[in-house]
Formats: sequence, C-alpha cells, structure tokens
Amino acid sequence: MLALQIGDVVHILESCEDWYKGYLVRHKGSEGIFPKSFIHIKEVNVETKRHTENVVPAEIPLVQEVTTTLWEWGSIWKQLYVTNKKERFQQVQSMMYDLMEWRSQLLSGTLPKDELKELKQKVTSKIDYGNKILELDLIVRDEDGNILDPDKTSVISLFHAHEEATNKITERIKEEMSKDQPDYASYSRMSSSPTHSLYVFVRNFVCRIGEDAELFMSLYDPQKLTIISENYLVRWGSKGFPKEIDMLNNLKVVFTDLGNKDLSRDKIYLVCQIVRVGRMDLKDSNSRKYTQGLRRPFGVAVMDITDIIKGKAESDEEKQHFIPFHPVVAENDFLHSLLSKITASKGDSGGQGLWVTVKMLVGDVIQTRKDYPHLVDRTTVVARKLGFPEIIMPGDIRNDIYITLLYGDFDKYNKTTQRNVEVIMCVCDEEGKTLPNAVCLGAGDKPVSEYRSVLYYQVKQPRWMETLKVAVPIEDMQRIHLRFMFRHRSSQESKDKGEKNFAMAYIRLMKEDGTTLQDGIHDLLVLKGDSKKMEDSSAYLTLPSTRQHMENKGATIGRNSSIVGGLSVSSRDAFYISTLVCSTKLTQNVGLLGLLKWRMKPELLQENLEKLKIVDGEEVVKFLQDTLDALFNIMMEHSHSNEYDILVFDALIYIIGLIADRKFQHFNTVLEAYIQQHFSATLAYKKLMSVLKTYLDTSSRGEQCEPILRTLKALEYVFKFIVRSRTLFSQLYEGKEQTEFEESMRRLFESINNLMKSQHKTTILLQVAALKYIPSVLHDVEMVFDAKLLSQLLYEFYTCIPPVKLQKQKVQSMKEIVRSNLFKKQECRDILLPVITKELKELLEQKDDQQVQEKKYCVELLNSILEVLSCQDPASTYHHIQEIMVQLLRTVNRTVITMRRDDPLISHFVACMTAILNQMNNQHYSVYIETFQTSSELVDFLMETFIMFKDLIGKNVYPSDWIAMSMVQNRVFLRAINKFAETMNQKFLENMNFEVQLWNNYFHLAVAFITQDSLQLENFSHAKYNKIQNKYGDMRRLIGFAIRDMWYKLGQNKICFIPGMVGPILEMTLIPEVELRKATIPIFFDMMLCEYQRTGEFKKFENEIILKLDHEVEGGRGDEHYMQLFESILTECASQYPGIFNLVESFVNLVKGLLEKLLDYRTVMNDESKDNRMSCTVNLLNFYKDINREGMYIRYLYKLRDLHLDCENYTEAAYTLLLHTWLLKWSDEQCAPQVMSTEFQCSQTYRHLKENLYEKIIEYFDKGKMWEEAISLCKELAEQYEKEVFDYELLSQNLIQQAKFYENIMKILRPKPDYFAVGYYGQGFPTFLRNKVFIYRGKEYERREDFQAQLMSQFPNAEKMNTTSAPGEDVKNSPGQYIQCFTVQPVLEEQPRFKNKAVPDQIINFYKSNNVHRFHYSRPVRKGSVDPENEFASMWIERTSFVTAYKLPGILRWFEVVSMSQTTISPLENAIETMSMTNEKILMMINQYQSDENLPINPLSMLLNGIVDPAVMGGFAKYEKAFFTEEYIRDHPEDQEKLNRLKDLIAWQIPFLGAGIKIHERRVSDNLRPFHDRMEECFKHLKVKVEKQYGARELPDFDDKRVGRPRSMLRSYRQLSVISLTSMNSDCSTPNKIASESFDLEVVLPKPVKSESEENGLQINPHPEVKMRRSKKRTKRSSVVFADEKTAPDISISDMKCLSRKYEFMSDTNLSEHVVAPQKTSVLKQMSSVSRSMPTIPGLTLSVSPVSPDETIASHRLSQPVFPSTSDGDKKTIKKKKVNQLFKTMVSSLCLWRGGEKMCYLFKYFKL
Repeated sequence: MLALQIGDVVHILESCEDWYKGYLVRHKGSEGIFPKSFIHIKEVNVETKRHTENVVPAEIPLVQEVTTTLWEWGSIWKQLYVTNKKERFQQVQSMMYDLMEWRSQLLSGTLPKDELKELKQKVTSKIDYGNKILELDLIVRDEDGNILDPDKTSVISLFHAHEEATNKITERIKEEMSKDQPDYASYSRMSSSPTHSLYVFVRNFVCRIGEDAELFMSLYDPQKLTIISENYLVRWGSKGFPKEIDMLNNLKVVFTDLGNKDLSRDKIYLVCQIVRVGRMDLKDSNSRKYTQGLRRPFGVAVMDITDIIKGKAESDEEKQHFIPFHPVVAENDFLHSLLSKITASKGDSGGQGLWVTVKMLVGDVIQTRKDYPHLVDRTTVVARKLGFPEIIMPGDIRNDIYITLLYGDFDKYNKTTQRNVEVIMCVCDEEGKTLPNAVCLGAGDKPVSEYRSVLYYQVKQPRWMETLKVAVPIEDMQRIHLRFMFRHRSSQESKDKGEKNFAMAYIRLMKEDGTTLQDGIHDLLVLKGDSKKMEDSSAYLTLPSTRQHMENKGATIGRNSSIVGGLSVSSRDAFYISTLVCSTKLTQNVGLLGLLKWRMKPELLQENLEKLKIVDGEEVVKFLQDTLDALFNIMMEHSHSNEYDILVFDALIYIIGLIADRKFQHFNTVLEAYIQQHFSATLAYKKLMSVLKTYLDTSSRGEQCEPILRTLKALEYVFKFIVRSRTLFSQLYEGKEQTEFEESMRRLFESINNLMKSQHKTTILLQVAALKYIPSVLHDVEMVFDAKLLSQLLYEFYTCIPPVKLQKQKVQSMKEIVRSNLFKKQECRDILLPVITKELKELLEQKDDQQVQEKKYCVELLNSILEVLSCQDPASTYHHIQEIMVQLLRTVNRTVITMRRDDPLISHFVACMTAILNQMNNQHYSVYIETFQTSSELVDFLMETFIMFKDLIGKNVYPSDWIAMSMVQNRVFLRAINKFAETMNQKFLENMNFEVQLWNNYFHLAVAFITQDSLQLENFSHAKYNKIQNKYGDMRRLIGFAIRDMWYKLGQNKICFIPGMVGPILEMTLIPEVELRKATIPIFFDMMLCEYQRTGEFKKFENEIILKLDHEVEGGRGDEHYMQLFESILTECASQYPGIFNLVESFVNLVKGLLEKLLDYRTVMNDESKDNRMSCTVNLLNFYKDINREGMYIRYLYKLRDLHLDCENYTEAAYTLLLHTWLLKWSDEQCAPQVMSTEFQCSQTYRHLKENLYEKIIEYFDKGKMWEEAISLCKELAEQYEKEVFDYELLSQNLIQQAKFYENIMKILRPKPDYFAVGYYGQGFPTFLRNKVFIYRGKEYERREDFQAQLMSQFPNAEKMNTTSAPGEDVKNSPGQYIQCFTVQPVLEEQPRFKNKAVPDQIINFYKSNNVHRFHYSRPVRKGSVDPENEFASMWIERTSFVTAYKLPGILRWFEVVSMSQTTISPLENAIETMSMTNEKILMMINQYQSDENLPINPLSMLLNGIVDPAVMGGFAKYEKAFFTEEYIRDHPEDQEKLNRLKDLIAWQIPFLGAGIKIHERRVSDNLRPFHDRMEECFKHLKVKVEKQYGARELPDFDDKRVGRPRSMLRSYRQLSVISLTSMNSDCSTPNKIASESFDLEVVLPKPVKSESEENGLQINPHPEVKMRRSKKRTKRSSVVFADEKTAPDISISDMKCLSRKYEFMSDTNLSEHVVAPQKTSVLKQMSSVSRSMPTIPGLTLSVSPVSPDETIASHRLSQPVFPSTSDGDKKTIKKKKVNQLFKTMVSSLCLWRGGEKMCYLFKYFKL
C-alpha cells in the first residue's frame, strides 16, 4: 500500500479493477498500490527541471494557486480549532468557503471576460490578505494577478513588487479593521478621488396636504445660507404617491460634481422645500369659485448629512433615514427663511416627513454608472452642482444658465391691501416670441415654456429664493432675453380671471460686446404700463433693463421715461435676480473674447494678449483650443516680425501653467491632443526657440527675467510645440533646414548650460528648475534630434555644474534621464553612465552625515539604472554592468555595512547590491578581482564582503514573509561566495599568501548561509517545500559540498582552524539532510587526525565538540539518526588508522553518551513535568562532572537551580548552588573563566565569587527555612571576615544574620515534609525510571493523595498499584506502566555533638527529617492463631528499610533507592513501644500546660480520660491478657526482661497520670467539674490496682529555691536522664489493625552513659519535684542524648490546630538507625528497635508513640492532630483514621538501666 496525503501527485503505472499501482512523483522510491476512489485523474503538463519531473496541472494557474492555498490554510485551520482560537478559526473558515466558491466559478469557464477579471482580483486579494493574517509567505504578482516568476523578473522589479504587495495588503488590513469604524475605509477612498457624488433614493413622503405638491430637494450650506446644487423635483400627488405612477420606487437622484472643498464644508444639509399646488388658502372649501393651480409655500424637511458626506457615518444603500417635515407657521412664511430657522434649531415634525436612502459614491457621473450600476442607471436623475466642479473634465460640454429669483418690493398703489405677487418668467427672442421648453424647474422634470413663482399672500417684499435653469442652444444666445411678468393673483376665481400683468422686467443674456451676462445679483428695473405693451418686445427692449444700465445711460433716456413705448420705469418697485453661467461655450471675459476675435480689432491685440494673464483659468481652459489657435495664428501672421513673439510666448507659458494646476490636470490630454491633431504652425519652432534662448541668456547673465521660472516649469510643453512644429515643417519641406535646426537646438542647450554654470545668486532657483524639468523634454527632442548628440549635450549639462553643488537635485534629475527612452540606447548609455556613476559614488562616499532623502534619491537612481540594464540585451550592457561594478559595488557594500539594520532604506540598498551581483557574469567577477592593485586590498574587500553577507543572512533586512526575495538573495549570495572562494583558492592558499582570517571568515559565512532558517526546508509545509525545491533546489547541499572541498584544500593549514571551526562544522553536519551529513561528518575525523598528528591527541577538538554539541542540541538540532551516522562514519574512517582507532572509538562513545542525554534533556525541556526536566539536567551535569568539563557542569547547575526556583524549591536550589562553591577556594586569585557563571560575572576573584554565592545560598536556605544549613555557611563566612579579610563590618552583619537564624530555629514553626517511596514498574517507562524505586521529599503540608495525583498526571497511561509490597517479575517485565506510592519515615542520623546534652526539641526536630538517607516503612502482619478478643497478641510488624543514593534534601527532591532490607518486630516489643508513647504523650501534655496557661483544657481531658476510664478500649488490660499469663511466660522465657519493662512502664504511668490530673483539677471549669470528679474516681481505682500488681513509683521532691532560667517540665526531666538512641525516635505508631500502609523505622540501641546533672532548674510551682535515680551502665554502647521533639513553648494549641489534618497517617517510623547489639543484650536491642505499634490503650482514641519517649511534634508533615476537643462521635472517626498526634513532645526519659533485675527511669526536675 502506498501512503497518500491529500494533494499528492501520483504517476500511475498499472490499473487493476478498483486499484492502481504507481509511485509518488515527489518520492519515486515509494511505489505501491492505492484505491481508485482516492484518485482524481487530471490533465497535466510535465516539466523537467534540474533532472526532476515537475507535474503541473493543466488548469489555469490561479486555480492551482487556490488549491494549494486551501491545503495550506486547511491545516492551519485545524490547528486554530485545537488551540481554541475561535475568532480566527471562523475568519479562516469564512475565507476558505469564499475561495472554494470562487474556485468553482473559475473552473466553470462560463464567466464573461470582465467578470472573470473582477473575480481574479477578488481571489488574489483574498489569498494575499489571508496569507498575511496567518503569517504565511507574501505572494508577489504582476498587474494581471499572476504570480511573478523570479527567474523572469529582475531583482529590482521583484523588490518593488514585494513593496507594493506589502503596501496593498497593509491597506486591505486597515480596511478590514475599519469595518467597525466605517469612516476610515470610505474616507481614505474619498480623499484619493477628486470628484464625489451623493446618491439619494426617495422611498416615501408622509404628509397630510390634500393637494398636489412639488418637492424640491437640494444640498444646502447652512453657514453660507446657500443652495449648492440643482434642485431635484418630485411631483407628489394629492393621493399620497408620485403623480407619475411609474416613478413609484424609482425616485433616485445623484448629486454630482462634489469636490474636496465641498467635503470640507463645516456643515452640509439635504433639504427639501415643499410647495403645494392648489388654492390660495387650504381652509377654503374645494368649490369652483376659488382659484386653482396657485403655487403656495407649505414647509421644509432638513437632514444633516455632513458625516455621511465626509465618510464618518455609515453610508449604506439599504439603510433608510427619516427626514422630519416642518410646515410654514403662517401662509406668508418664506421657505428660505424657514430653512435657515430649522437648520439652526430643530422642531417637532409630528411624524410627517421623507423616508430616504443616502449613500456616498466616489467619482463623477460616468464613473458612478460604471462602478455602481445597481444604484445609478439610465433612469437615475443627475442633479449637477451649481457651478463647475473642482476638476473640469475635457469633453464635459455644458451650457446652463441658472436664474435665481431673489426678492422684490412692490407698492400697492391703488389697492387697499398688499398684492399677492406671482412672477411669470419666460425666455423670449428679439421679436418677443416665447421659446418653447427653455425653462427647467429642477432635475428630473420636463422643461416648460414658462415658470410661475411661489405666491406669498399680501406681502410687500416677497423673498422667493427660487432657482431654475435656462437651457438654450448656443447659437440663439445672442438674440434672446428673459422676460419677467408680475401679476396679482386673487383667491376668487372670478376676480382672478380679470387680473392682468401689472408690471414687467427683462434682461438680455449676452452683452453688446459679445460676452455673457456676468454672474451675480442684478437689480432689474420694473416697467409699468399697458399690459399689452408689456408683451411687445419692441416697446421694452429699447428701455434699460437694469438699474446700473439706466444710471450709465440715464442722460439719453430723459427725465420722464414713461413716454417711451407706453412703458415707464417704476421708481417705487424693485426686483432682484441672480445669475450663474455654467457654460463651456460662453465667456464673460472681454479680454478673452477680444483675443479670440483679434482680427476684428487688431489695434487691441497687444492689450488683449497682456490681459490674458488675468483671465480666470476656467474661462481659458473652456476655450483652450480656440485660444491656442488664436495665439499661433498671431505668431504665424507676424512671422516676419518679432513684435508679438514675446507676448505670445508668455501667453502660451501662462496657458501651459494653468494646465499644470490640479483643477485642470485632466486637460493635459486635451493639450496633447491639440498638439498632435490641431496644431499646424510650421514655423513656430523658430520663434519659440528664439524667445526661450533669449530668456535663458538674459537669466544666465544675472539680469532680471520675470517669466523665466514659469518658462522652465512649462519646458515640457514648450518643447512639444517646438518638436511638433519642426516635424510638420520637415514633413512639408522634406527635411529642409535640419542642420540649422540641430545647430539651434545645440545653441539652446548651450544657453541652458551657461545658466547652470552661472554663479549669480538669482540663478540658483532657476538651476534647480532646469534640473527638474530638462528630463521631461527628452522624449520629444529625441524624435527630431540625434540621440547620441542629445546625450552629449546632457553630459555637458551635468558636467558644467560645479561638483558639490545641487547634488541632490542632480541625482533626482538623472533618475528621470535614466527612466527616459534615451537611456535604453546603448550608445547613449556609453556617454551618460560614467557621469551618473561618478555622481553617485561622490554622493554615497561623502563623509558627513547624509540626509535620508539624499540616500533615498541615490538608491532610487541606482535601482532605475539596474532595472533598465536588466531589460536590455546582455551583450549591449556588459560594459555598463562593469562600469557600475567597478565604480559602485564596493561603495554600495560599505553603505550597507554602515547603515543601521532598522534604517528604512537598507532593504533598498541590499536589493541594489543583490541586483549588481546578479547581473555580473563570470567574466565580470574576474575583471573585478583584477581591479585591486594589491593583495591586501583584495583581502580587505573579500573580508568586508564576507562579514556583510554573514550579517545580512543573520539579520535579514526584508520582512520574514518576503520568501521570494530572500531566496533570490540567497541564490545570488551563493554564486558570489563560490566565485570569491575560487579567488581564495587561486591567490590565498599557498603558504606565503595564506590568509587565516579570510579563510576563517569564509567558513563562518558558509556555515551561516547553510544554517539560516529560510533554507531549512524540512521545517516548511509540504506545498512550500515543493515550491522551493522546484524553483531553487536545496542550496544547502551546494554550499555544504563547497565547504567540504575548501576544507580538504587547506592541507597543512587545517590546524589553524582547530578548534575554531569545530563548532561551525558541527552546526552544518547537524542539518537533517542525509547526503550533506555523509559528506561533511568525515571532516571531523580529518580534524582529529590533524590535531593528533600535531600533538599526539585531539583534546582541543574533543573539548570544543562537547561544548558546541551541547549548545546545538539544546537549540533543536540533532537526532537519533545523526548519532548513528556520527558513530558509523567516524568508526569507519578511524578503521584505516590503527594508531588512532582506540582514541576515536572512546571519543565516539563519549559523544554518543552525551548525545543520548542531550536528546533526552531536549525532549523533556518541553515537557510539563519539571521533575523529568530536573532528572535529565542532573544526568547531564553528572556526565559533565565525570568527564571533568567544569564550564558545562556549572552551566547545567544553574539550569537546575532555575528549575528549582520556578517550583519554589529554595532548599534544593541552595544545595545545587553549593556544588558550585565546592569548586572554589578561599583565594584572591583571578577566577578561571570556566568556573564563572553569567549571573556572577562581576566577581573578579575566587573569594569574591564564593562570597557572592554563599550570600545567595544563604538567602535560599532562609527561604526554605533551612536555618541550620544557613548558619554553617554564615560561620564559614564569619571566619573569613574575622581571620582572613578582617572586615568587621561584614562580620557584624553576618553575626546579626546568624542570630536571626538561631532565633528563627527556636521560635518559628517548621512543618516537616513527608517522604514518599515511589516505584516505577514495567517496560513502559523510560530507562531512567524503569523498575526503580525513588524516595521523594514532599512539600510543606503535601498529602500523599495530592502527591500521587500529581504523579499520575505525568503518566496518564500508568496504573496505580494498591499494594505496598514489591511486585513480581511479571509486572516488571510487562509492557505497561505501574506506579506504587506510599509514605515512608526518615531515620535520624547519629549526631555525636548532642551526646549527653539536654537539647531542645526545636533543634532536634530539624535532624529528624533532614540530612537523611535511610527510611523505614512498617506494616502489620498476623502470625499464628488470632484471638478475636485480643488482636495484639498476634500483631507483628514487618519493617522495610530503604537507603537512597544521596541524602535528602539535596539537589533534587528525590533520589533513587540503592538498597532495601526487611526486619520483623514481635507483638510484645510493639506493646512496649505503645506504652512508652502513651507515657511520653502524658508528659508532653503536662509540659505544654505548664508552659501556656491559655491552652484549652479539652485535649488534656480527652487524653487523661481515655487512659483512666476502663470503659474505653480496655486500657492496658489487653496487654495483661496477652502477655502477663503463665502460658505466655512458659512459652517465651526469653521475653522475661521485656515483660518486666512493660510492667515498669505501666507502673510509671500512674505518677504521670496523677500529675496530669492535678493540672486538670486546677484548670477545669465549673461545668466540667462533674467530669473531673468521675475521672479522679476512676484514677484512684486504677492506681490501687496498678500499685498492687506492679509496685508504686514516686516522683521525688526537689528544692524549689534554685535560681536560673525557667525550665519546662520536660527539659528539667531530661537533664539527669541518660537517653538511649531510641529517644531519638520520631513518633512511630503502628496501627492496631492492618492498614493499607503503615511505616516504621528501626531503632539503634545505645550504650548507657551517665548524663550530667544540671542544678539550675527554676521552681515553677509549689508542687513537689520528683527525682529519678541515676541509670547505671548496661552495655558498652555509647549513648547519644537527643532532646525530644516538642513545640516551642510559645506555640499555642490553637496554633497547632491550624495545621492541616491532611497529615493524618496510619503509621509512623522510628528515626534511628539499626545497629546490631551484642547477643547478651539482644532482648533490649529488639525492644529498643521495636517499631511502635499503634496503642490499644483504654480510652485513648489517638495513636501514641512507644518506647522512646523522645517523640515530639513528629514533623508537621506527619500531620498528627493535636488532641482536639471532640465529641464521642468524633472520637470514633479519629480512632478509625489512626490519627497520630501532631505535636508529640518526646521525653528523654527512658534510659535502660540494668542493675540486677531492675529497670528504672531517671528524672531530673519534674515540676508540677
């Protein structure tokens, strides 16, 4: 079977039923069968490249790209799901769905061409965007969206394509991010466009009118109180819908021509003025007697659309906006006034108004129809702006005249009330006839012949402010005028019919001089008279039309004008209008008109030419062609004189300057078209050149020449005219006067050059302008002038500028030259390139800090040159590349070296350098090498190049996703490295010329190249791997083989590179490419052989490889396969050299061992388990210690320390650092580098370093509460301060610190840790755990259950073992994982310094659970017959001892068990232990209650009652039944001594109980008095019985008058006692029922010795003291006196209660070691080694410790609760859990004394 992945390409060889047989194309070795259902047969093309088949599907490339993109995104998509990145997951899913849908559309092949193009754009945009957000590689494309092929694209083009793609995607991401803030996307698009449109869709108009209405919608600027657009007119019917029913749901309008100035207005409103058409007053009934059809004001609706216009608010064609309606308050309110009121303060609409949809569109009408066909179609009305747009488009023909009726003032004359004035306007010709359909009320409305104004009721001064449009043919303009009739309208129809026009006014649209009526307000004269005469044009046209006109001609009219034609001018009436002409055919400028018609008045020609400069630009561009024709006609018709030449030239310059203005930039094409198609002045070139030369010569002399700057700016078009004129002349006269023309052109350039040479201050600005604009003329001049000669002129142009002058401008100018067609010609480049490279070199090599701008210009120029050269035939560019290489390569390199890596221009320079190297062929390399005069210069060049390459490889200047650019750079660098390597072989290999540093740099560069991230193909996705492999191959192999070859060429010089090159070569061999490894690993043997032949060993090599291997493997390199190859290849190489074979073999084994550990370490470093990480770290540091590698050993010590600190294991961290101090001595010598650590690098000497380390370790010990260890270090430091360095100040600080630690020991409670034995059984565990047992040190208050749960979480497949016995071989050999975990007890180490001393519990406690490596675990077993009524008779204890490899705590929290042993303890010994513990507990309690008066009485009550009340558990009666029988004595004669001991313990319990009851009596409360009385009664009975059977024991009296510090009863009691080592036992109660786990530790029997008497006890209370007799010698053993573990006196029971009950456990262990005693004392030995069985003392519900009374607060970790106050129900629970006391105060009482058959206890001061 062949394993297949989705997207794999297979080559099918055979077919059989449902199966195919074949192989994978990417891996031909993999041949096999696979199901047909897995395969989709596709048409493909097979390309053979680099000897490999590359199968390319025959689909269009974009479909293939979508497919590979979907594979790649798919795997990431799954990862996003796994990592729970929900938002990104859904985003990628959505994008993938889009791509799948679009892929289907692409494959369907049914899309029309334009849709396919659009879809391709969408697909590529989506892919690029997705790749960016998923941090995949950037894809660079050509203009059609196809992926650029780096092989067919120049380096510079590729670089620019990357930049462009990045910018596009950045913009796209900004747009995506701004979906929540719609202002950004739309605003950025808007600001980039010069023209905008507002789309409005009227959805509904809700208003109660009852009559027809007209809705006039427009845009309004409230600050200027002006309407800025045409009105859009909607005629609304009285029924509540449009009058034209087919307009329903189609009332759409686009307000166009809005420019950026409109967008930047402070406020813009969409306003709707509503006029009703009907009766005078709505209240009038609808009868026929009332006049109908009157236009009356009704109201306005206003909406602020500023934010929508500016793109700050949502602009959506689906969202509907409500515009509230505001009615006129009174019938004579002016709509315009209401408008300004409403915009200032909003009123309530009462739910009436307009519903509209509004959307801002980018572009003019044509653009919007194209871009938004679903919104703007043929039926959409276009409402233009009042006036021209900011940018006038050629071909936009308009002839609109806007008339606004402003206001009037009419006298009532003979009327009693003011008139209801209606204005009727029509357009009339000279004869007075009305032109039909010449007036338009608003966009979207049909034109009408006359217009009737809105009627305001009885108003003397009506303010209409109504705008309408007059549209008439251009040819009729001269003969038409506007006529305004004024009529009074009556509300009564009968009266209204009789009304006639009472006055009139008129105005002509064109003036007598042929110009159009000026824009602005016109005060029209109101004419009165006969209404018939008013319609007679001959009557009124002779009269003045405006007041201004009348004033001008007032003299001719005469005083009484009423006589003229029966009409008179009314002085009491006034009427005002304003006009605005938007016409591309009419001009309002007299000068322009005079110029256009210059032949009519030639005498005004000069004046008109001069006036042209002050004509408004709009007027000129409207008549561009006519104006230019006029100018050149003037020039041609005066060809024999130069009278008008300068004026015409200046006029031409002015026009060209206008076209350069942004407003008219689109007229460039009109001007171009004019020059090519309409211009016909064949002689113009002579005059233009002449004037231009005159200007240049004048300026170069420093004389004033005002137009020269404008002329230079217009140079491009001046030369276009010159060239076109010359071309026409040449065509007409067949090339005549060519020589003269060339000479003129040459002289013209000479004049330009003279200007450039000029030193006058006035010329600087002109020189800058010349440099800027000269390149623009080349394209045209080249058509009529020899290119080579032109290049020569340009050469002179640049060389005549002084060297350091205008460098920046020169470079900019040269950049434009390079981009011209001229530079594409070889012969021109031959002339121009040297001057350009010289300029570049000078500018780049300037020492002073260059401005960023200058560098930018330089690199752009160089980029342009290289781009041009890359597109030319290589043969024609050979010398040019050479020129650039020789002049600029090193300069560019040095620029790159000196630039900061974050400089924004560095990537441009690196691209430049890459392009130069890329375009150099082999010959170029050879030539370049030969340009260096001396070998040292060449070495310098190679060195700086190698260092630069290495730096660029390490710190890529391109963004990480520019993979194509990086790969191209790598390919170029690889070729360059190999070429320079050839040079090294030729020139610097021989001994005399050998350059060590150069070769060293070469090797380091080559290794940096081979190990860079972008070439590690195995880390890439399958698709990316294939892409790179197919396009570039694996460059690592090429450079790797080159390194190998270079190494072997070194010969005897190899020794110079050992050990320096060991690391780099190792780095290279670790690359996971098999062939490369096989080729390069033998270099290691060569190195070893080389060093061996020189020194007889290869220690340097070995040291270096161990050091570097560590770093490399930790960094992620290396694998098992490498280890095998390393071993096999080196062994094979060494087999041919018997002398070195053994050394190599041991070295290989060493490296193999190290590699195994390093690979383990690397594997677990990512493991969540810090334990595994610590284990592997310890393995490594031990390895380095064994092979004596101090530096590496210390390195891993600190790694281990850091791991501990992460887990807050301060104690272990301290012990770890302590290992470092062991390597240091107290000396003032300088530190050797290998013993330094990075953390303490400031330390100069061994002493300083060791001091610093000690301080840090002491700090850790302090945090870990290991004050004893901290004190020992403090003492060592103190000795140094006192006796060596004599620094008493530090000494004093040290002693203060010590004092604090001593105080902490005595006062601060330290919970003891539990110890856990953990066994890992089964073959499923790694080797370092398999079938091994470890002892773990638990953390403070850590329960076994918690520890075990955490342990199991590391091995989720492991099975927990419920038994504590060691498993059999079947479990150990099984493939599974089994974990056994139980609590063990530490065994106290012997402490000679405490011998015969009364040591406080706080001191002893530390040693019970620290510095231990022996541990016990005890469990009860049954032997013989079991008495159901007395189980103690048959309860034996089986104790297992464990010894760890190292003491705990140590550098780990666990160590392996190195030995285990087992012993058994008899029931009698168990009973003795139990009784000892009971006595101890009583004494401990007494001591506590003596020390603290505030302790609650309950725990003491429980303890005493549990013992004296026979109803509970039977007390010691069970022991009597089990052991004090004749049968037992007969059967066990050897136990007589132990039986006596048990009896003695029982007898001694009575005085202890008595002392306790006395304290209880003193402290008991009244409500517990009956309880106490009963307990005292029981005690009396018990005392009688015991004294009768076992004798009486008394506590002796002592003198109370001794002075000294107060002592606790327990301490006083200890001081005369000689304590056996059993007194060092920790609480060790073994359960009285077999529990799942119980633990015990062995006891060592000591030699009894005399303890010294101390007489300084202080009397604490008046009760008599008891003194015990001194013990006598029993054995030859030495005794060690250990104080019992006890709480510090100031710790209250309540504090103890705080300790968690999680420390309850079923059994304890003894803390002393087992020592074999002489046979003679075997009974005692067994007795004192007895593990303590859990007691069966009557009434005691808590387990107590036995034999050695030396049991105290047995480690808080052994959590024993402190006799809490409990109910009866609680007692049962506690009993069940076999809870051990939390603080057991161990008394150092029980000294064994053999005197005859007596055994007694010696007490010193026992105070009650």
